[in-house]
Amino acid sequence: MRVLVVDDERGLVRALTRGLTAEGFAVDVAYDGNSGLELATDNDYDAIVLDVMLPGRNGYDVVTALRALDVWTPVLMLSAKDGEHDVADGLDVGADDYLTKPFSFVVLVARLRALVRRPAEARPAVLTVGDLTLDPAARTVTRAGELVPTTMRELALLEYLMRHADRVVGKVELRDHVWDGSGEDLNVVEVYVGYLRRKLGREAIATVRGAGYRVAG
Repeated sequence: MRVLVVDDERGLVRALTRGLTAEGFAVDVAYDGNSGLELATDNDYDAIVLDVMLPGRNGYDVVTALRALDVWTPVLMLSAKDGEHDVADGLDVGADDYLTKPFSFVVLVARLRALVRRPAEARPAVLTVGDLTLDPAARTVTRAGELVPTTMRELALLEYLMRHADRVVGKVELRDHVWDGSGEDLNVVEVYVGYLRRKLGREAIATVRGAGYRVAG
């Protein structure tokens, strides 16, 4: 899953980036509202972590601008303000959740995963393609009812493929959402698809020559 973190506290951003990367997220960062808005409109993110107090443009303005542009990426707002009116303001402008500082990293990750599972219509909590099932909350994969052990990166790759099971997903798109974008060679996608095929069976992930991969279940 690809996440954008927008916060001007650089120490916090570094900590979040390390932690989220360890949890299997690909993380982009911005340190001011204008840059955050630009990244959020130019890229396809699964979720955005957005501070309220930002240089250039505050978090409320960023969310308002995103929704006005029909960008409905789930937004988790962060703020040192914990008054009920502050929370209400964040939700009223279009944020999906609100977390006050200081916060538990475990709680932040749980809320992010909950937001990603929450669809514009009804995004399923548990993903199923054929006899393949993935539970993002429990971080488990089963094939024909049998539990299949996976690493965090394998799980993230499979989850993205299963969320887009209706189409072929290209290597660049997979790299950008499962890893940290252009910093990784595209071969890493092939390597991890190979790992998953060894665990799930070669037929579980089909290669569409010249286009990418499609999960077949």
